Amino acid sequence: MNQNWIVENLNNAFSTWNGKLTELWGLVTTSPQTFKGGAVWGVMQSLHNAMIGIGYALIVLFFAISLFKNTANFHELKRPEAAVHYLIRFVTAKTLVGYGMDIMLNIFSICNGVVSDMAAGMGGISQAMVALPGEVQSAIENVGFLASIPLWLVTILGSLFITVLSFVMILTVYGRFFRLYMYTALAPLPLASFAGESTQSVGISFIKSYVGVCLEGAVIVLACVIYAAFVSTPTVSGGEATTMVWSYLTEIIFNMLVLVGLIKGSDRIIHEMMGL
Repeated sequence: MNQNWIVENLNNAFSTWNGKLTELWGLVTTSPQTFKGGAVWGVMQSLHNAMIGIGYALIVLFFAISLFKNTANFHELKRPEAAVHYLIRFVTAKTLVGYGMDIMLNIFSICNGVVSDMAAGMGGISQAMVALPGEVQSAIENVGFLASIPLWLVTILGSLFITVLSFVMILTVYGRFFRLYMYTALAPLPLASFAGESTQSVGISFIKSYVGVCLEGAVIVLACVIYAAFVSTPTVSGGEATTMVWSYLTEIIFNMLVLVGLIKGSDRIIHEMMGL
């Protein structure tokens, strides 16, 4: 191992981070239909269609439970307004289940429009890219063999930490996509709950949760904006090469931790801000 290895190792770690950050930026505005060429979406559509039949059966069950619970002797149904009320509820639940896919896509389209506008306002992710400063690289290349030994340890630890953070960050974004798919595939089941007054809270909670997952992209974009502002002006201290590299990596890793923490907590942030 030599000084060139130290520089190369740091550059490889930064390259991994920048690559995952670029991938994140592309994913956050990607629709479920085009993700991975639409292969996963085709499977989710098949599952959704299979759930529609079960959803219709649940509509009848939830409607019957609500009807028998609120009209024990059926005298209430003699009033036209009551009969119309139950008819509207039944038709609404059937429409929601039958057109659940279109409803879910429209909700995502609206939320994704907000995310895309925010991403376009930032102007791209290039300003959030991380690179080894020239003065740090020069200090590493000019260090002696004995003095480079601590640098090897610092570099290995720092590179490992950055690589782990890179994969944690991108896995979180992939997790959001998987949740979108699960919500879409199983939508007919909770939407069927609108057939009954006592069960409609399940459907309302489902829609609110789905909107929250869609809006997590907005929090991720804002987190990238905050991160870009921090890394745009890195602080490079003077002194020995080991101290310089340690100080620089500490600052960079701290900023990365803030970004990853905000991304992982995007669901909680949306829940606290909007109650979704």
